[in-house]
Amino acid sequence: MKGVTSNQGRETLERFKMEAANEVGVNLKQGYNGDLTAREVGSVGGQMVKKMIDAYKSGNNQ
Repeated sequence: MKGVTSNQGRETLERFKMEAANEVGVNLKQGYNGDLTAREVGSVGGQMVKKMIDAYKSGNNQ
């Protein structure tokens, strides 16, 4: 997570990533996830971006 400087920021992003993975049905675990397919990883990233855009549009960009 390049660019995140505080432990709190890292923890927040990790929770956000786990929440997005759960929403799209990807079994993401702490640490190494090399057993996931590119499609699964992409769906997690896509869900994260979708949620960030929705939050920005609704003015809840905290």
